[in-house]
Formats: sequence, structure tokens, C-alpha cells
Amino acid sequence: MKRYSRAPIIRTGKQYGTHATGAYIRAAVESGVINYKKKILQEGERLDIIAGREYGNSSLWWILAGASAIGWSLQIPPGTVIIIPTDLSQVYNLVG
Repeated sequence: MKRYSRAPIIRTGKQYGTHATGAYIRAAVESGVINYKKKILQEGERLDIIAGREYGNSSLWWILAGASAIGWSLQIPPGTVIIIPTDLSQVYNLVG
């Protein structure tokens, strides 16, 4: 999926990478359905770079945004704590 391409529809009737999908991910994190780790952002780090490092696919930045409830910006201020789901199959089972 390219960053600006139309995202595929998922089981919930929403599209991957949308705010509504992020809300499902955040709720699952809060209820303990999705395993995760936390990271404090350093100067110059962006969600797409972290997604590329963690998942091997920078276009999955929206998973980090949704899990962290930080909106849809790639650039987040240093010191922000983000949530990184550690098992993508849990995310895909939830939204896919």
C-alpha cells in the first residue's frame, strides 16, 4: 500500500490507515488484546521510520499512530511515549 493510495477496506467496514481503524487498535491496546512495548521518541525520529525498523514496512506507521492515540502526523515531538504493537498478527486479526 502506497502512502497516498486508496487503502483497502477491512472487516470493520473502514479502511486501513484511517482514524477509525486507529481507534480499534487503541481500544485493543487499552484492553490488553494487543501486546506492545513503549518507546520514548528521540529527536528526529518519525513514525514511518520506526515502522520500517520494527515491521520492515514504513507504510505501517498508522498502526503506531493508532496504538499511541497521537493522531495522523508522522513527526511527533521528542519525549513523546509511543506504543509499538509487537505482534502484527494481533493487529491484523483485529482489523483485517
